[in-house]
This record gives sequence, structure tokens and C-alpha cells, in this order.
Amino acid sequence: MTNFSRRKFLYTSGAAAAGVMLVPSLMSFSPNSTVNVAVIGVAGRGLNNWTQMLGIRGDGRRIKDGLEPAGPRKAHPHVRIVAFCDVDDNKAAPAYKILPDVPVFKDFRVMLDKMDKDIDAVIVSTPDHTHFAATMAAMERGKHVYVEKPLAHDIWQLRTLKKAAAYYGVVTQLGNQGHASDGIRSVKEWYDLGLIGEVKEIHAWFNGPKFGDHLWFNKPKNYPPSAEPIPGTLEWDLWLGPAKKRDFSHYYLPKWWRSYLDLGTGMLGDWGCHTLDAPFWTLDLGMPTSVKPTFSKLSPVPADFGPDQSILNFKFPERGNKPAVDLIWYEGGKKPENRSEWGMNKVPGNGMLMVGEKATVFTGGKPYAPKILMPKADWEAFNKKGWEKSIPRIKDESPHAEFIDAIRGNGSKPGSSFEYGADLTEVALLGALAQRSNKKIVYDAANMEVTNHPELNKYVKEEVRSGWSYGENLWKK
Repeated sequence: MTNFSRRKFLYTSGAAAAGVMLVPSLMSFSPNSTVNVAVIGVAGRGLNNWTQMLGIRGDGRRIKDGLEPAGPRKAHPHVRIVAFCDVDDNKAAPAYKILPDVPVFKDFRVMLDKMDKDIDAVIVSTPDHTHFAATMAAMERGKHVYVEKPLAHDIWQLRTLKKAAAYYGVVTQLGNQGHASDGIRSVKEWYDLGLIGEVKEIHAWFNGPKFGDHLWFNKPKNYPPSAEPIPGTLEWDLWLGPAKKRDFSHYYLPKWWRSYLDLGTGMLGDWGCHTLDAPFWTLDLGMPTSVKPTFSKLSPVPADFGPDQSILNFKFPERGNKPAVDLIWYEGGKKPENRSEWGMNKVPGNGMLMVGEKATVFTGGKPYAPKILMPKADWEAFNKKGWEKSIPRIKDESPHAEFIDAIRGNGSKPGSSFEYGADLTEVALLGALAQRSNKKIVYDAANMEVTNHPELNKYVKEEVRSGWSYGENLWKK
């Protein structure tokens, strides 16, 4: 594939302005084309993403129907992995063994320069603080991008990625897998059919973070963590990327970086893009005007860790004829109190409740199996009768296939493209900001500013290290 040219982008933009939806790949790929994919961050979530895109398991065996919780995953016949990039040879070694002939790099900038003509698309599955730099570097070279959630580490980065996706005319996708599910489509169809009624109240919760040596979050014995020798297989400076310099410690990687809000984005960044997806899309929530912590149990470490437990109240204004909404987020084991009208024996550990005037919808932490809360016999009868399914389904509920098919011109724009995914992530990052400060924040979305605590705007657009700045030019165009 030749890079998507500026001339073709202008043509596509003109068609869009005339009301025609074109996917840029229609002019650069045939339906039988193979998409050459480079992977930045090959282990962990990265391993999951690129093996699912190929239709193989992380141990190299072919995926069989029924092994994946979201439905069967099958090999996509038009994907080829052409480059791997990871800063940690030791962590990435099992992945490299699966495809031993694929070229390996440590610096994604070097990979993109050397293999530019061989790469059509890029998967970014690095820690949160490097999502933006890797994604922008790929888009500037005309590459389609699939990015693990959360999309970026600050709000300015999110807005810039939206601009970049439009400017470079590439196919984009946020990796919140549930947006490709049948379940999230059912929720929206029920609402659009008037079965739920108007919604003014939403509850969403997740039982993390939990801290420990075998968990995804952990606390060092002292802060900052004591300096340790840098492993010979790790490029520590490249791992830090745009983040400020600090001594290496095993308390940062491979996964405990999530504990630090200058590297990760807390529980909301980790799970908000899943649990909030259905109500955000269904109700067209947009941006909140304020976020207020109503409960916070702080860690015995600096605020950069955020709280062990938290409850936040997001205020969303009226949208056209839709009423204002209170969205309550709970984490760390907190959750809403059960109500008799819900008919639940107990409130489970993770989930979402969209409380309508006529009915309440429940989903788990991801929106795969939604349910209108009603007596069991009524629910079975409702499902047997069915409803008007007006939203097209994604084959195998696979976001990876959705992404590849859009590039090849065999499908529409991904549902969780940056146009949508950046806004969803912005809501999650606003909540993380309220947790970080433990203050109510009043938000001016149009100007991208916290108005009542301007000192917090340093987190809306964070400083980056020299050599890691991207996207500034797009704000001048």
C-alpha cells in the first residue's frame, strides 16, 4: 500500500462534506488485499490484540470456537504481521517465538522509518503514557491505528488524536472490545424503541483497584521506589518515553505502572472505557459540566496514586430533548445499594445500571450480556419475542476484524473510532483528574479547561520530555 496522500484526503473530506461516508482505504485496498500490521507493545494486552487479529492464541495454537468470552474468534485471512516493537526483550520473548521471522525493533520511531513502505497499520498496546506518541508517529506516516484503551494519557492528547485522524484520513479504533458487541447494540435499540424511557440516573462500578504482588496494581515500600539496576534486556529510557526521568524499579513494570497517575490513568482509565461505553453511546452523553468526589479513601502514599476507594458524581447537562443525567462511578469495592424494584438478589462486583422511567438496564463490567431488569419469566418471553434490531452487527463481535475490514473497504468506519473513542476516554480522564485532586472540578469542555481550579489544567495538557512532542502543528491548521 502506498501512503494515503494529501490529495486523496482532500477528496475524501470533500465527499464527507457532501454527506457521503467514505472509508479512505476504499481507494488504496482491494477487497482481497492483505493488511501489513506492525505491533508496538507485543506482550500483555499487545499479545492478546495481535494474536486475535491473526486468529491464533498466545501459545501459537489456532483459536477454536467458544474459547473467547465475547464469542468465537477466527483467523482473519487478510492480515500479516510484518514488524514487532518492544522495549523489553525478556517480556516480549514468548511473543517473538510465535512468529520468529518477523523483524524486531525497540524504538517505534526507528521501526516506522525503516519499514515505512511495508507497514499499512499499527497496533499500539503500550503503557498509557506512551499511547499518544506512538499513535501520532504512526498517523503522521499515513498508518491506520488500533490503540488499546485508554486512548491517551491527557485530554489535550485526546483532542489532538481526533484532529489527526481527520487530517491524515486513516482508519482508527479504540480497543474497548465491547463496542463491537451485540450487547451494546441491544441496549441502544431498547432505548431508541422507548422500552426504557428517559434516563436521568446511571450507576457504574468496578471492584478494583486491588494492590498486591500478583495483581495489576501494587504499592512500593517507599515513595519514590528505591532505585534498582536496569535489566540488560530493557531500554528504560525508551520505556519512559515522554514521562519525566526517574530511576528504574520493578514497581513500575511490567504492569504496576497502572498505580501511578503520571504513567497510568487509574481504575477509570483502565475500565471506564468498557463500563461507561453503553450509556455514553446510547444516551449521547457528551461531556460533563462537573465531576465531584463524594467519597474517597486515600492511599498512604502521595496523591499520584489516587484513592483506594472512590465514589464520583458526574453531572451531564440536557442534550436536546434528553434530560440531564447524574452518573455515579464507584470503585475499590464500593457499589450502589440494591433496590427492590430492580429484582436483584444482590449487586454484583462489577457492572452498570441505566435507570429509566420505564425500566432499568443492567450490564456487567463490559456490555456483552445486557438485561432489562424484570421477572425471569417476563425476560425470557421478551427475548423469545425479540425486538427490531436496527443496528448492524459486527461479525463474531470482533473489533479486530472490524478494524481490518474497514481498512480493506469491506466494512464501515469502526464504531469506536477516535471520533467516538476520544470523547469516551475524556470522560474517564476527567474522573481520574477529580480523584487525583480529590476536588470537585467544573469543566468547560468547549475551551478544554477546569474553571474552578485552574491549577489542575497542567494535567489537561501535560509537559513531555524533549524529543517526545507530537501534534502541536495540527492546532495551527
